[in-house]
Amino acid sequence: MLKLLGATALGLVLAANGAFAQDMVLRSADTHPDGYPTVEAVKYMGELLKERTKGRIGVEVFASHQLGEEKETIEQTRFGVIDMNRVNMAPLNNLVPETIVPSLPYIFKSKEQMREVMDGEIGDEILKAFEPHDLIGLAFYDSGSRSFYNTKKPITSPDDLKGMKIRVQQSDLFIDLMNALGANATPMAYGEVYSGLQTGLIDGAENNWPSYESSKHYEVAKYYSLDGHSMAPEVLVMAKSTWDNLAPEDQKIVRQAAKDSVKKMHELWDAEEEKAHQIVTEAGVKVNEVDTAPFVEKMQPIYDKYAGSGNLKDMVARIQAMN
Repeated sequence: MLKLLGATALGLVLAANGAFAQDMVLRSADTHPDGYPTVEAVKYMGELLKERTKGRIGVEVFASHQLGEEKETIEQTRFGVIDMNRVNMAPLNNLVPETIVPSLPYIFKSKEQMREVMDGEIGDEILKAFEPHDLIGLAFYDSGSRSFYNTKKPITSPDDLKGMKIRVQQSDLFIDLMNALGANATPMAYGEVYSGLQTGLIDGAENNWPSYESSKHYEVAKYYSLDGHSMAPEVLVMAKSTWDNLAPEDQKIVRQAAKDSVKKMHELWDAEEEKAHQIVTEAGVKVNEVDTAPFVEKMQPIYDKYAGSGNLKDMVARIQAMN
């Protein structure tokens, strides 16, 4: 029996056989479906918590946007209605400016560099920046390398994108990215992209391998061009009100369990990418490599607009200085 106490979802869970009592069940939101790497990583974190606290703390994951879309769950987490939340960087950019830096186009040279940055000193600085906004940053999860796909032709240079209607998420940064490359940025709900590609309402979109495959977009958009314009990770956050109700020792255990779940997520993500890549190539998708230099040259106005001064500019310089 689960009894939630107040906005922080504190509760008492009694096993059917009375073997143990669990004092806190953390409700965690995710818009991805059950089985997705981020969902499974948070479940794994819950297993670690249960083990390390002898059953006092557990996690219940509500996948498939059961608790709302990301914009809604961010607000619910800030108010303590939800205890934890796995969320994309884009809807956080206006709230936590530091999240803009890893969201910048072509900021990372490789997946390995992205992981090194986000799991290191710079990542810790970004996580700390959540606290003034009633959130505790716990860890970063992969969101993959996003590339262009379309119904017409391979994309090898910015000229190939001119005049093409490319679906983007509701993000000023992504809209500016597309416009800088000469494409017509077309914000559209994710669930409408398949029919948009099929009917010609849009010419293309952009996303990572697993999303391209699981959405079946590869069935109607057969050209996938590996420009890797975004490797922005996702982030796992906790409500500050929930965090403040934890004893200091339990705070350490929660933070370490979140960090330890990152390695598990990386393993799951790498396997998911490999599987998706195999499925779409066997389906006849035409995949091409891209020389990103001409694309990067067009990004300076975006860097100036979104991270052109202060701490954000310094953070960009530190990332770019890495090998």
